[in-house]
Amino acid sequence: MSGTNSPEAVKKLLENMQSDLRALSLECKKKFPPVKEAAESGIIKVKTIAARNTEILAALKENSSEVVQPFLMGCGTKEPKITQLCLAAIQRLMSHEVVSETAAGNIINMLWQLMENSLEELKLLQTVLVLLTTNTVVHDEALSKAIVLCFRLHFTKDNITNNTAAATVRQVVTVVFERMVAEDERHRDTTDQPVLVQGNSNRRSVSALRPCAKDAYMLFQDLCQLVNADAPYWLVGMTEMTRTFGLELLESVLNDFPQVFLQHQEFSFLLKERVCPLVIKLFSPNIKFRQGSSTSSSPAPVEKPYFPICMRLLRVVSVLIKQFYSLLVTECEIFLSLLVKFLDADKPQWLRAVAVESIHRLCVQPQLLRSFCQSYDMKQHSTKVFRDIVNALGSFIQSLFLVPPTGSPVATNQAGNNNSGGPVSAPANSGMLGIGGGVTLLPAFEYRGTWIPILTVTVQGSAKATYLEMLDKVEPPTIPEGYAMSVAFHCLLDLVRGITSMIEGELGEAETECQTATTEAVSSPTQSSEQQELQSTSDQMDKEIVSRAVWEEMVNACWCGLLAALSLLLDASTDEAATENILKAELTMAALCGRLGLVTSRDAFITAICKGSLPPHYALTVLNTTTAATLSNKSYSIQGQSVMMISPSSESHQQVVAVGQPLAVQPQGTVMHLVWILGLKPSSGGALKPGRAVEGPSTVLTTAVMTDLPVISNILSRLFESSQYLDDVSLHHLINALCSLSLEAMDMAYGNNKEPSLFAVAKLLETGLVNMHRIEILWRPLTGHLLERLQLLLLNPLKEMSNINHPDIRLKQLECVLQILQSQGDSLGPGWPLVLGVMGAIRNDQGESLIRTAFQCLQLVVTDFLPTMPCTCLQIVVDVAGSFGLHNQELNISLTSIGLLVLFHLLDRVRESSTTADKEKIESGGGNILIHHSRDTAEKQWAETWVLTLAGVARIFNTRRYLLQPLGDFSRAWDVLLDHIQSAALSKNNEVSLAALKSFQEILQIVSPVRDSDKPETPPAVNVPVPVLLGPVSGPSLNRAFVRTDSIGERLGRYSSSEPPVVTDELEDSNLWWAAWNTWCRIGSESTKPPVPVEKLTFIPSQPFLTALIQIFPALYQHIKTGFNMDDLQKLGVILHSAVSVPISSDASPFILPSYTEAVLTSLQESVLTALDVLQKAICIGAENMQIMYPAIFDQLLAFVEFSCKPPQYGELETKHIANAKYNQAEWVALNYVPFAERSLDVVVDLYQKTACHKAVVNEKVLQNIIKTLRVPLSLKYSCPSESTWKLAVSSLLKVLSIGLPVARQHASSGKFDSMWPELANTFEDFLFTKSIPPDNLSIQEFQRNESIDVEVVQLISTEILPYANFIPKEFVGQIMTMLNKGSIHSQSSSFTEAEIDIRLREEFSKMCFETLLQFSFSNKVTTPQEGYISRMALSVLLKRSQDVLHRYIEDERLSGKCPLPRQQVTEIIFVLKAVSTLIDSLKKTKPENVDGNTWAQVIALYPTLVECITCSSSEVCAALKEALVPFKDFMQPPTSKVQNGES
Repeated sequence: MSGTNSPEAVKKLLENMQSDLRALSLECKKKFPPVKEAAESGIIKVKTIAARNTEILAALKENSSEVVQPFLMGCGTKEPKITQLCLAAIQRLMSHEVVSETAAGNIINMLWQLMENSLEELKLLQTVLVLLTTNTVVHDEALSKAIVLCFRLHFTKDNITNNTAAATVRQVVTVVFERMVAEDERHRDTTDQPVLVQGNSNRRSVSALRPCAKDAYMLFQDLCQLVNADAPYWLVGMTEMTRTFGLELLESVLNDFPQVFLQHQEFSFLLKERVCPLVIKLFSPNIKFRQGSSTSSSPAPVEKPYFPICMRLLRVVSVLIKQFYSLLVTECEIFLSLLVKFLDADKPQWLRAVAVESIHRLCVQPQLLRSFCQSYDMKQHSTKVFRDIVNALGSFIQSLFLVPPTGSPVATNQAGNNNSGGPVSAPANSGMLGIGGGVTLLPAFEYRGTWIPILTVTVQGSAKATYLEMLDKVEPPTIPEGYAMSVAFHCLLDLVRGITSMIEGELGEAETECQTATTEAVSSPTQSSEQQELQSTSDQMDKEIVSRAVWEEMVNACWCGLLAALSLLLDASTDEAATENILKAELTMAALCGRLGLVTSRDAFITAICKGSLPPHYALTVLNTTTAATLSNKSYSIQGQSVMMISPSSESHQQVVAVGQPLAVQPQGTVMHLVWILGLKPSSGGALKPGRAVEGPSTVLTTAVMTDLPVISNILSRLFESSQYLDDVSLHHLINALCSLSLEAMDMAYGNNKEPSLFAVAKLLETGLVNMHRIEILWRPLTGHLLERLQLLLLNPLKEMSNINHPDIRLKQLECVLQILQSQGDSLGPGWPLVLGVMGAIRNDQGESLIRTAFQCLQLVVTDFLPTMPCTCLQIVVDVAGSFGLHNQELNISLTSIGLLVLFHLLDRVRESSTTADKEKIESGGGNILIHHSRDTAEKQWAETWVLTLAGVARIFNTRRYLLQPLGDFSRAWDVLLDHIQSAALSKNNEVSLAALKSFQEILQIVSPVRDSDKPETPPAVNVPVPVLLGPVSGPSLNRAFVRTDSIGERLGRYSSSEPPVVTDELEDSNLWWAAWNTWCRIGSESTKPPVPVEKLTFIPSQPFLTALIQIFPALYQHIKTGFNMDDLQKLGVILHSAVSVPISSDASPFILPSYTEAVLTSLQESVLTALDVLQKAICIGAENMQIMYPAIFDQLLAFVEFSCKPPQYGELETKHIANAKYNQAEWVALNYVPFAERSLDVVVDLYQKTACHKAVVNEKVLQNIIKTLRVPLSLKYSCPSESTWKLAVSSLLKVLSIGLPVARQHASSGKFDSMWPELANTFEDFLFTKSIPPDNLSIQEFQRNESIDVEVVQLISTEILPYANFIPKEFVGQIMTMLNKGSIHSQSSSFTEAEIDIRLREEFSKMCFETLLQFSFSNKVTTPQEGYISRMALSVLLKRSQDVLHRYIEDERLSGKCPLPRQQVTEIIFVLKAVSTLIDSLKKTKPENVDGNTWAQVIALYPTLVECITCSSSEVCAALKEALVPFKDFMQPPTSKVQNGES
């Protein structure tokens, strides 16, 4: 026996215990007798146990509650010396494991008391640690209390205690989980572990957990609660907690005990349901925060990201992804998407730095990346996470070059690229170090003037983070310049290295296993085992197919982003080591793509390496040029960088040995340019040798390069010699590519009069020599190419003759062309452009016979050879035919040539093909042709053809109308063209419909030919987008500018100066425009008709289409305005209303809609208002009979005004508010109509101000309609969708009434305005006493501003309405008086409803109402009975009002006792008292016959009430009361005692 159980140890323990108890007894002798007694009985107890038991330790443990008791009592004395002694004794007992569960609970309770009294804090922590680490008796509440105690001590004011407690908490948390692991280990063999269930289905109750597991569960659950700032369930008594500490604890548990969460579904449930949502919630400030953005537009300020929390969250996320990816597939997708977002340029620099460090941790785990690819990128409808990570790194690197971090100097390199030879001029601190007199450049990237140093951040293959480890920092650290770039660079390199080594390792294993399986299958003796082996081989192959799909997806997902980022870094690198690493990475990827047979990506990487080997800026001009001779070319845009790829459709390039380059046009073009730069010349056999030094580009070569030339020449020869290993198809592609290159070189040399490059010819020879054994494959293309060159050498001189002006030579030239066509027309091939050029060169002034012969040639071409000529020549044929249409020497030829263009026949065929085309998606052929999504069906491709054809025909009609119009059938042709435009505009293809409207716009921009008499000063030009405008042709009768639209010679015909222009019949001209108007109406009404019934795939016109449609109207209206009538206006109104009602799809909304808070009109809404503006201006200056249209325009505008409170519905289609619409889902979004409605209201007011007196406007009750429309927002007031609406409505009403009321009074007798007055009264009532409640957040200033608006309305009543009462209906005046009376009451009364409570606060408003009543109570100038009536009514109302206020004041004063009354009530009573005194003065001054006896009675009745007010306590009220009582002296008269008629 050894350790604590040995007899010696037990004996020692007993002695120590007795000595501890004796010491305790001694210390407590005087002050604490009970403790002394307990200690002495304790000694006896220990001795008894030792004497009676053989298993002394077990007996001690059994009686530990009693044994420990004296020490607990000692701690209770709170004396430092006694407490220390007791704690040491308790620790000794614990270390010998003689403490029972009950005793442990008592100990913890005692420790808790000490903690609450702030005693022996370090000793407490030590005791807790010993208690929990030496045994496992503490569970449940006792354990939680012990843990809470440590937490509480962590938040004391003493630093040492804090730090010790933090360490203790960490250790205790670890102990709790270690216990659980040990418990699992003990029970592993006894019971089966429950099967892990994905998700939270069948979640077992926590009570099913074993004790240690339950403790761990409760602890972890409470850590989540505390980090979430919620109350804990188990750790009762926590008073304080920091998120940072909580996150550190969560991270350590997740990192150290992953098996707990993976093996127990209760814990995995916590992970999914608690940890993940918590992390996402805490990330919220980082997601929403935009650096430098103003937060004023949002209702609540955005919380700023906090470095300590954000950094710890990212650490937690790293652990979750690394350890629990299989459990949390969906959650990890969110985390990874967030990580990618944190790299955005608008995030703080430190956040981007820690995010890129986190991504680096992922990049060094290729198996994890593989899992991402399988779980996300390879699943349909899932985020392409792996691709996004790589692309985000590329964008991140790009953004660092575009926007350098603040505080870092930007190096601007004036000399251009570093390779340009001159010294680099950089800022002082941009990385240049002066060492021993020389200058040394620090490793760095430099791109477009931005200099970023490369720092050594970590060794390759490991992700050692700097800022993710800064657990002691509170403020975000300053990120050194270049740090983020360097980490991102390492991410890319580690990514390439990781996935390459992983895939190649797996590929090697698969190949080995396959070979082994095959070998074993072949050598197997028996049939049954043979079947087994074959089975295993097929299983092996299935496994490899699955693996290969993953490998290919990984490469396909990342190659674009990698290539873009690496290419950018390669351009920017100024450091050899970095450049080497980048090139190695590109080479590694190219090799990997080659092994997997991914031709496109392999070629892209090789092209990038080629670009890197060429001089600066060279790649821009050479690698991106395309010629008609290229084979099958595609271009990708990778992260904004254009990459040109050309590759034959064969996968057999894997067989290329030697250098292994893909032998396609592009790399060959590059190789040819390299040969040219190096000055290599062909020698016998096709090999290239260094030529003699000549002046030119090769003179820049350094001596070092010169010595390498033979090596380069040798490599080039080996490259083409390796073509003998290509298969037949690939060899054919190579020969074709070399022929194309040769053709290009010849053309270039011919055009520049320079010596041609013979590189392609030399390599054709070299390739031919090594492939003599299969000469039949290359013989035909080779000889065809060389003979083609010969043909062009003969035809070029024939074309050159077109520059000679002698007619006889030109005639022979044309006859020669005719003969060539008749004999060799089928085999002209590349000679067609030259032959057609000869025909197109004939000019207008060259005589009829020449024109006729040339035209004969053209007819022969069109009738016989169109199907056989290359498609690129068709454009030239159309141009030549068009040029003949302009000849005025021979009218028949002009007309026939236009017939040759067969315009409408072509349009018919295209329309038919487009509408019947297949909608099936065309898959990319064999992986070699990428088809853009906008062209991936036959229907979409035909749509483009339709667009181009229609645009072409419209352009011909526009630019050549002065030639076409004299023809007999022009109006019919015009109708056919309009029909084509209409059917295209109504097609269900957005591209076609929009293009049709553009063609419509184009034909409407035609300028009619000008008569001689009314020619403008400057000639009109045809309004189409064309490059060159020829000046006016000289001559007495012609003043027209011609537009030059092409450049085949000077073949745009000019009129001879003697021929006058054709003048069109005006009537026929207007018929054309009315036809266009009818077409426009049909397009408008058909396209904007709401869908009925609503189908799933409803076609709804796009905003650009509708905008273009409405924008056509103003131009069209100019031509038809003279006959435009009410029916036409009605049609227009329906179209405008329907167009603005059309919703937009949610995926287009971010591009069309402003944010909901901006008051901006969409282009469509602007166009609608412009259309109405054009119309009303035309009516304004038009004939009298046009003015009947004014009311209709008002109706239309007022319908738009109503949109502010009730947006229009588009049929039965369900639309969503923009804030609720989800991008990328097939939903329809209603626009924000408020700005549009408000602008329409402005237009209504302006128009009414101009037209109020017009007869039609008066007769059609426009003023009443305006008031009726405005009543809606005015009654809604605070309930309007936008606050600006009702304010604008009030100001508009005031403006309209100030203009309209005089007109209404003027027409009072006619009865035309009778129905307007009740509407106006109700509008005033609804607005001034609105049912809508002001928002809670309305400030006092805002309320006062709103009150001032109410006051303005009352002022209008007092200035514009009441003074003219004799012209206004009595009922209306009565309603106004009632309103003023109601408005003047601002003390609360029993009659008030809940909604009216707020009205009582409108003090100024009440005052204004009262003053108005007062003002109209006295009238010394009664001229009509009507005026007397308004005075009497006002007086009666006023006196009743005063009586009510006085009564209420007396009552309230009596009830309030000594409490002062509210300020507004005191103000009100003073105001009433002053009003009474003013009233009596006025009545006295008025002639007695003008004052009604009833009025005097009401005045005198006030007196008793006034007397009752004398007891009031307010001095201000008393002063006003005095003034009011004084005038009553005039009523004090003795009673009359005179006898009248026998009565006293």
